[in-house]
Amino acid sequence: MKVPEGVAEIEKVIPLPRGWERILFVDDEPFIVDIGKGMLEHLGYTVVTRTSSIEALEAFKALPDKFDLVITDMTMPKMTGDELAKELMRIKPNIPIIIYTGFSEKITEEKARAMGIRRLIMKPIVQREMAKAIREALD
Repeated sequence: MKVPEGVAEIEKVIPLPRGWERILFVDDEPFIVDIGKGMLEHLGYTVVTRTSSIEALEAFKALPDKFDLVITDMTMPKMTGDELAKELMRIKPNIPIIIYTGFSEKITEEKARAMGIRRLIMKPIVQREMAKAIREALD
């Protein structure tokens, strides 16, 4: 993934927050999964992806200690991001979760926090905002 020139110049002046943790990234759109994985790996993270919330839940159930953070889309078929978050927190209550959405009426920052979700991010996903949200969720 090529970083635009202007962004590369900004990163030299104000470095993006980076990390080493293991992230489960969930979105039902393969294109978004590919972009998200590339963005997160560029920031230094190890990323496991799933294009189904059901598959993500199964991967998490199998090895909950393999993940330090979960980032999930809100709107997905079969199980929404907030439903997935509830299930994940039943398995590992302290797992940090970030939900991103294009529809603020489906979930609010207040509702997300009340559920134990660390951050709610609005689409489109901006790398700098995501990098900052990840560090806030983990640190």
